[in-house]
Amino acid sequence: MKLQKLPLELIFWIGSLLAILTIDPWAANHFSLCPLENLGFSWCPGCGLGRAMNLLARGEFQASWEMHPLATLAYLVIISRIWNLISNLKTTHNYG
Repeated sequence: MKLQKLPLELIFWIGSLLAILTIDPWAANHFSLCPLENLGFSWCPGCGLGRAMNLLARGEFQASWEMHPLATLAYLVIISRIWNLISNLKTTHNYG
């Protein structure tokens, strides 16, 4: 399979999972793409999700739940989307 045939969305989701694994969940100052945090709001419903997903990948289930209870659901949604995109690749590019 050629890299040119890979959908940009598939590369994005796989890259996002890899980026989540590199996060230091306990860092005092962390990089954030959150528009609400960047606008100065102190609360956002999604803040902490990436760090919680990192903790979940490390097996720190309680700490992950306390940081953001939707981390498991986020993994399920992302992995489901990756699976879908790979399945579409197999059928639309006669791969496999």
